Amino acid sequence: MYPSAIQHQGKSFPLGATLSGVGANFSVFAKHSTAAQLLLFNHVDDGQPARVINLDPHTNRTYHYWHAFVPGISAGQLYGYRVSGPFDPARGLRFDPNKVLLDPYGKCIARPSGRSREAAQNPGGNAATALKSVIVDPNAYDWEGDAPISRPFAKTIIYEMHVGGFTRHPSSGVPPAQRGTYAGLIEKIPYLQDLGVSAVELLPVFAFDEDDGPARLGNYWGYQPLSFFAPHGGYSSRSDPLGALDEFRDMVKALHRAGIEIILDVVYNHTAEGNEEGQRYLLYPIRGQIPLRRLHRLRQHAERQ
Repeated sequence: MYPSAIQHQGKSFPLGATLSGVGANFSVFAKHSTAAQLLLFNHVDDGQPARVINLDPHTNRTYHYWHAFVPGISAGQLYGYRVSGPFDPARGLRFDPNKVLLDPYGKCIARPSGRSREAAQNPGGNAATALKSVIVDPNAYDWEGDAPISRPFAKTIIYEMHVGGFTRHPSSGVPPAQRGTYAGLIEKIPYLQDLGVSAVELLPVFAFDEDDGPARLGNYWGYQPLSFFAPHGGYSSRSDPLGALDEFRDMVKALHRAGIEIILDVVYNHTAEGNEEGQRYLLYPIRGQIPLRRLHRLRQHAERQ
């Protein structure tokens, strides 16, 4: 049994893990839950968390939000959650307190070498093979004055592309280590400029489950999201999760400098968990609720045009 870390009450807002000068505030939404643990890991392949923080329902919960402030936390810290609650499929509730869950608002994901989709689906614990969230310091990156490009839509020339496929072939002329990556896309900016492209529409670049596809086939297109805020690590030429985020930022900055806007293809109406028999990656109670309402509003808006 691992000891609980020293922690304070924390705040329910903002959601996710937010660094300050002396630690990090954690907040996660889990309606219908009855208990929650914050898990801190030293290494992505660890079979047990180094520290377990049992969140008190009286001091660490506000409405549907579990929260805590943990001193001494810094960027790069690996973490996850375990959440308890009723198992009542008739009400759509399928809590599993044994599973390590990602933070839905996490901005980076670390993937263990033995990552197992089966362990995330079958009964029992899965700490050693589970994906982990990684704490990010948003102030550590220098955007060098970067800002969104303001251009009339009528003058936009869009090039839709798959980041992984755009430079994967040797004919792209991109160095081997950068093929199929954000860095590889940067190498091809002069090519896009020669075409007269003023905006690129990127197929999903948030973290997705590469193994979620038909038998013996992978998920090439990225429409099985694991996180809506973390860049996909498979499109990075760097091995560490924080490196993937910085490389994505480098791509955004380089495209903007070249006068090219960025449009993201996003998937808000489902996650890689799939149906009720799928893998436990995120918190089941939040799946689809806010995104589906947003899609409904967007559909209404489109119908009025």
